[in-house]
Amino acid sequence: MKKSILFIALSLLFVHCKDVSTEKVASEKKSCSKPKKFDMYQASEMAALMEQMYVENTRLKERISKGDTIGKFPSYFLKIYSAKFTDETDNDAFFKEKANDYIKAQQLIYSDPNNAKAHFNAGVDACVTCHEGKCGGPIPKIKKLYIH
Repeated sequence: MKKSILFIALSLLFVHCKDVSTEKVASEKKSCSKPKKFDMYQASEMAALMEQMYVENTRLKERISKGDTIGKFPSYFLKIYSAKFTDETDNDAFFKEKANDYIKAQQLIYSDPNNAKAHFNAGVDACVTCHEGKCGGPIPKIKKLYIH
């Protein structure tokens, strides 16, 4: 009889433990199967434009440094006047002034290629000055554009 009671007790314990572990696995599967919502960073039009301009200016720096043909002014740079900002309050008089300085310097590179290096560096100066007054983060990256 003692063996029967011990057998029944162990059987109940085993069944109970199995039920608990099955419930735990089922609840873990449910929590894993729920899709998590991620908020992806979406660059503003202006941020994306500035990235494009950086890439173009990296190429231009190399052409100027090697004495290669410069090409023609990338007209998409003019989107600097209309691209949407992350924070529209950044599109103020200071930004517009620096954007004008930048575009003038860029256009001079192509219209006065004999002084391309000076015009290019003036464009980089406009970027640095603007970012010093707005969002300093990319300044070290921008400064790498200078032609020495």
